[in-house]
Order: sequence, then structure tokens, then C-alpha cells
Amino acid sequence: MRQIVRSRRRDRGFIGVDATPMADVVFLLLIFFMLASAFVFQPGLSIRLPKAMTATGESAQKSIVTITTQHKIFVGDKQVSLNELPAILHAEMAQKENRVVIVKADKSVPHGLVVEVMDIAQYAGAEKLVVATEPHVR
Repeated sequence: MRQIVRSRRRDRGFIGVDATPMADVVFLLLIFFMLASAFVFQPGLSIRLPKAMTATGESAQKSIVTITTQHKIFVGDKQVSLNELPAILHAEMAQKENRVVIVKADKSVPHGLVVEVMDIAQYAGAEKLVVATEPHVR
């Protein structure tokens, strides 16, 4: 009689929920959200950058000046006036080792305003000026 009991115990399969597929889905969602969050740069500023064949990535150590379609100027995510821009950029250039200013202007912004902002940035101590563009897709 003991052998019959033992064989019944061996015949019973594992009854439960396998968590491996759920862990895989959670891991894939984590990767998706990490990658998606890398593309969110300045959520409050909506601008359409001009396209260029030679567009490249940018570093987080650079100062970013954004000009919107309404001709509002932002340094980082803080709105500034054209008169305040030299002092703010001068203070940023004094704190940074890498004195690069990226100008992100909407493609509808007048060329004269972009040049004026770039001139102010150079006067404030920028060693290199970069005009941000989107990659041109063929």
C-alpha cells in the first residue's frame, strides 16, 4: 500500500502560476519607458527645428537657448527677456568648463533674432555656438 501512495504523489504536477512571462513583460515595459523618456528633452517648449543632413546628438553639459514661434527666449527651461540674456549666459559660462551654447530656434523665427541671440552668447563667453537641427530623413 505504501507504493501506491508514493506513486500518486509523483504523478501530481506543479500547480501554480509561472511568473517568468510576467517578469519578461515588466522588464520590456521598463526598457520601453527608459528609452521613451530619453527622447523627452524640454516638454514645455514646442518648437519645430529645421532639418539638416549633418545633424548630430548633443551633450547635457551644454547651455541651451530656445527661441519659440512667439519669439520667447528660454535658457534651459526658464523664460528670459533679450535684455536679461547676456547676464544669465555670462553667469552660466562662468560656472561651466565646457562653454558651448546650443541655439534651438523654431524654423519660423526670423534669422535676425537668431543671429542676435548668438551674438549675445558669444559676448557672454561662449567658445562655441551650435544651431540645433533635426536629422533629415531621406
